[in-house]
Amino acid sequence: MPGEKSVGRRDKASTEIIHNRIAMLRAERGVSRRQLAEALGVHYQTVGYLERGEYSPSLHLALRISRYFEVPVEVVFSIEPFPRIGHRP
Repeated sequence: MPGEKSVGRRDKASTEIIHNRIAMLRAERGVSRRQLAEALGVHYQTVGYLERGEYSPSLHLALRISRYFEVPVEVVFSIEPFPRIGHRP
């Protein structure tokens, strides 16, 4: 699903992946990367790195992101892939 990317700058030995819905949440709310970055106090490129899975957020940043979107952190981040919207089990 667009907007549901894996997060995690990992070394080759690490297999831990964190999935996220940042892009999807931004799109739903009409928020640009730059607007989100300004609200979080990070560089706008950091938001892109997070969305593309090139950077893993600190716990503090993950909590700030969930607070910004006013959703529980597990709505934004997961260790399991998010189900596709409209997908029936």
